[in-house]
Amino acid sequence: MTSVAAQPLGPGDDPVPERLRALGIRPHAALYLTEPVRGAIDRAALPLAAPWLAAAPSGDGHGVLVLPGLLASDRSTKPLRRFLRRKGYYVRGWRLGRNIGPTATVMETMPGALCDLVERTGGPVTVVGWSLGGLYARYLARRHPAYVRGVVTLGSPVGVADGHRTHADRAFERLSFLHARGPDVPRRGDVGGPVPVPSTSVYSRLDGVVAWRACLAEGDWHENVEVHCSHLGFGFDPATLWLLADRLAQPAGQWRPFAPPRLLRPLYPSCAPRR
Repeated sequence: MTSVAAQPLGPGDDPVPERLRALGIRPHAALYLTEPVRGAIDRAALPLAAPWLAAAPSGDGHGVLVLPGLLASDRSTKPLRRFLRRKGYYVRGWRLGRNIGPTATVMETMPGALCDLVERTGGPVTVVGWSLGGLYARYLARRHPAYVRGVVTLGSPVGVADGHRTHADRAFERLSFLHARGPDVPRRGDVGGPVPVPSTSVYSRLDGVVAWRACLAEGDWHENVEVHCSHLGFGFDPATLWLLADRLAQPAGQWRPFAPPRLLRPLYPSCAPRR
């Protein structure tokens, strides 16, 4: 789970235009309260999808850095990372324990982890971020575009720059006394800005933590792709994993919008052909 990745967060620090206030509505309480159960169901469905996930595109072995969401650790992304390794990528987690927000340690260590992975694999890497991890991923792409090949975010609230709110805001704000300050920490207005590399934002209307509209972004090399899963299920959802395999398998410098196989189109409502 996640919220905006930087200070200032107070309402007086960054006033939201009246026309955008309606966008700040959080997901319905029923979606939020059923997140644990629905997340468990999403995870239970993963083994059943193993046969067709085995047919998902394989990659070229480039590096992939995977960043967890708020209050989560590398343990939460283990199934996702295992899947990507099986597809032929050199994958590493963030190795910083539980994600409690943009602390000084996080802001100082993430660029080093990115550079280390680039050196180990001999080229730019893809950064995959789940929720708050996705905001980190976009931050890294803006600060170090030569090291980042592409970005994929999973249920990440890039729309907080436009006044969106999430059900994780309180947890994030309770931890804010631990967060870094200064010019190198992204502010609210930076979160939704475009990134200079190909990027994909994966969102779900069933997300009980982050409103799906808050996950939408824009950019010349950006796409928003819808799936059907809970917020806690992004790392296990078969459709999300297939999408990841497809996006990562693209040759460097040859980005194209996601086009799922015909039989899988029902899993991606935003990719359905228009009549």
